[in-house]
Amino acid sequence: MKQFAINQAKFVTSVGQGQTYPAPLACEIAVVGRSNVGKSSLINCLTNNGKLAKTSQTPGKTRLVNYFLLNNAFYLVDLPGYGFAKRSKDEQTEWGNLIGSYMSSGRPKHLLLLVDIRHEPSPEDREMFRWTLHAGVPFTIVATKADKIGKSQRVVAANKAAKLLGAPAFAIPFSAEEKIGKDALIERIGQIFADAEGQAQRAAEQELLFASAELAFAEAEAQENDETDE
Repeated sequence: MKQFAINQAKFVTSVGQGQTYPAPLACEIAVVGRSNVGKSSLINCLTNNGKLAKTSQTPGKTRLVNYFLLNNAFYLVDLPGYGFAKRSKDEQTEWGNLIGSYMSSGRPKHLLLLVDIRHEPSPEDREMFRWTLHAGVPFTIVATKADKIGKSQRVVAANKAAKLLGAPAFAIPFSAEEKIGKDALIERIGQIFADAEGQAQRAAEQELLFASAELAFAEAEAQENDETDE
């Protein structure tokens, strides 16, 4: 089986509250986390493009849902960061409405929830995880900044962060700077994409089956009516 790889990536559009999302694809993977957890760096690392996702000089400034098309086949979606202290209550409400609308839209097939491997998950991290569970979106925990701790501690610290979050005790240690965990995360994305494609194919086959059954039933009913008339 050919190993999955990310060979192409391009920015598609940014979507604000109440605006229209791009045409759906079979797979849409969202990336979410605190404003300084390294979402943009992760996206740029995965796509081998240091300029694809712009890193804001002011954490928490981005208030849009940013869509990237990978391999001309699926979306990687950068959600606005949370937990930045300088945001006003109105801005926090705006963030909540934007994220809430997206999470309940039925579009995300999987969520990459980023946490800082060095610190215990914040109340905002736990709240985001609760939203994920409420929306019923499958997830993978990614523990960023893994290069900041010793190599022997990374797996234990990553799994501990996931457990403290309230998730099963498994997370992928990751560092965009040293590309730690890059291969593992790309492999995980490949699995998510394959599963989503399989589900879409099965749904299309089921839809075709029902359409064929309805047509056959209508034809049989019409024939029965003709015979009754005779």
